[in-house]
Amino acid sequence: MAHSINLQPHPPELPQEEEEESYLDYYYDDPEDLPGTLDLEPDAPPPDIALIDYTENTATRIKILNPESCIPYLESNSVSWINVLGLGNQSSWQQMAKVFQIHPLSLGDVVNVPQRPKVIHDKNQLIIITWMVRIKSDLEPFEKEQVSIILGKKHLITVQENPEYDCLKPVRERINNNQGIIRRQRVDYLAYSLVDTIIDGFFPVLEEYGERIEVLEDEVVFNPYRTTIKKIYQLRRELLTLRRAIWSLREAINILIRDGSPLINPEVLVYFRDCYEHTIQLRDIVETYRDLASDLMDIYLSSVSNKMNEVMKLLTVISSIFIPLTFIAGVYGMNFDPEASPWNMPELDWRYGYPVCLFLMLITAVCLIYFFWRKGWFENILTTPKEDD
Repeated sequence: MAHSINLQPHPPELPQEEEEESYLDYYYDDPEDLPGTLDLEPDAPPPDIALIDYTENTATRIKILNPESCIPYLESNSVSWINVLGLGNQSSWQQMAKVFQIHPLSLGDVVNVPQRPKVIHDKNQLIIITWMVRIKSDLEPFEKEQVSIILGKKHLITVQENPEYDCLKPVRERINNNQGIIRRQRVDYLAYSLVDTIIDGFFPVLEEYGERIEVLEDEVVFNPYRTTIKKIYQLRRELLTLRRAIWSLREAINILIRDGSPLINPEVLVYFRDCYEHTIQLRDIVETYRDLASDLMDIYLSSVSNKMNEVMKLLTVISSIFIPLTFIAGVYGMNFDPEASPWNMPELDWRYGYPVCLFLMLITAVCLIYFFWRKGWFENILTTPKEDD
């Protein structure tokens, strides 16, 4: 039987201003605020809402202008995925909470970002809060974004903090192209697919950090700068933030697997164990990178100390060569009169006394250089270490 897919154009994404991110702190409620208070700009534009409704044979994607438009899809037997781009304003979320019956406290965790990755068991819903990460550029730190997944009986809502970047695109393509078994499964399998895709997005980020560590290793060993220690500190700080996100997500998935949920079938719950294994792999990679970053600090201090020792050795060699030359020049710089006594520096009356003195200094310097060379003092001074091919 032929599969019909009716896909409407993706709604345009609204531009958002970049906000400075904090890599250490989560969101904390103001002590004066009531529980469930939404920290949103009152004049902010409403979020973009796109709905993907699919069955085994069809898939439809539409733009939603009003949350009430989703009600007919929630009552059907198809799977409805409502993707919310941007946080929007308070009035929009009040309508969303009314239509989808989201508890005010749970809604606060979804909207007030950033939150700690966790799993919230509501009466008729399961809320999974996680982070989506990506690398900004080769030299800039990673960018994180909170993604909230609200799982209902026949629908699923994803809330993305920043619409400019989206790692959920592979799931959309699998639905559009009917790849795999996702169109033959229920909404709980869609939740697994989204969580698995978000977790897989951590691996390219960690791969980029591995390359940064390799570059820093070469810089620390061969040519450490004053800014190198700042790069190492920034690297350790970012890895600590990644570790906190991965650790929290690992614990949340572990609780979900252990306690289960009436909204997730036991057959699908097995798939979440694969997500749990991936979080363990991510944790091990982050721990390894943090150990390497700590070792880089020790290597940096050793490299700076060795570099200082080489400089001091060079200065010592130069000083050792000029000490006897200074002695000779100092002896013949004394003010004695040769006419007063034959013992008062008779060399001053020699015809070739000055060339003989210079020749004596030259011979002394050459002998000292030869002596230091035989001792191997010039081995590290005159040669530059080269990287292995």
